[in-house]
Amino acid sequence: RDPNHPHICTIERIVDETPTVRTLYFRDEILANVKSGQFAMVWIPGVNELPMSVMTSPNFPEAGFTVRKRGESSTALYNLKVGDKVGVRGPYGNSFATENIRGKDARIVLIGGGTGLVPLMRYLDSIVNPAINGCMVTLLMGSKTKDEVFFEEKAKEMIGLNTNLTVIPVTEDGSYGEKGYVTDVLEKLLEENKYDAIYTCGPELMMHKVVKLANEKGIFVEASLERMMKCGIGICGSCCVGQDLACRDGTVFDGEYLAKSSEFGHFQRTKSGILEKI
Repeated sequence: RDPNHPHICTIERIVDETPTVRTLYFRDEILANVKSGQFAMVWIPGVNELPMSVMTSPNFPEAGFTVRKRGESSTALYNLKVGDKVGVRGPYGNSFATENIRGKDARIVLIGGGTGLVPLMRYLDSIVNPAINGCMVTLLMGSKTKDEVFFEEKAKEMIGLNTNLTVIPVTEDGSYGEKGYVTDVLEKLLEENKYDAIYTCGPELMMHKVVKLANEKGIFVEASLERMMKCGIGICGSCCVGQDLACRDGTVFDGEYLAKSSEFGHFQRTKSGILEKI
């Protein structure tokens, strides 16, 4: 089907991840097969349209949208019930690279914060695969408190498929897992181990630190940027990063590109298009 032509999906089940985050699952063969880093534009009838990463599911062709209750549009999506419908178009965007992790000695880090974990979970799902033998994966999951930790059990279920998976939850207040910022834990890991690649998604200030640490160590790194997206197809320009657009040229950019950007980690666009400091 034409990815630019909206179609209707019905919410079939809902999983509460935390008191403010839930995943709404639906059946769609195309979105169930998206690559990690790609996204869909989701229309909440009568409210607005939002860009959403697509959560993986073991129940093909099921896919999901993981949403945090925050603004008007995200709260409206969060409040939908089983049987409610949304309009969906896409997928759009590029994806994380996999060529850097093939081989039995490959060591990679996935580092995410909040709902930025969604594309990383899909990436993890794609590499826990017999075609990629023995790669060692460390997943860092950042949140503020224990109540906001989610996807940990889903990730651990994959350990049965890949015994070289280590899951490290990190909370800022130390109420669960490692204490501090997830980038602090990454910095410690980089001092103690060697890695072939790092993939990240989450708050831009977090990703900016991740990219900086990786570049300093000469490690291949990619970040999936979360920017203001109104159209998803490169027309409105709201998601620009310098001369590029996160929706059309991303959402995934590598460390070499991001190191040259004067906006990444420093500035973003508001809904009205005004450049503001992050």
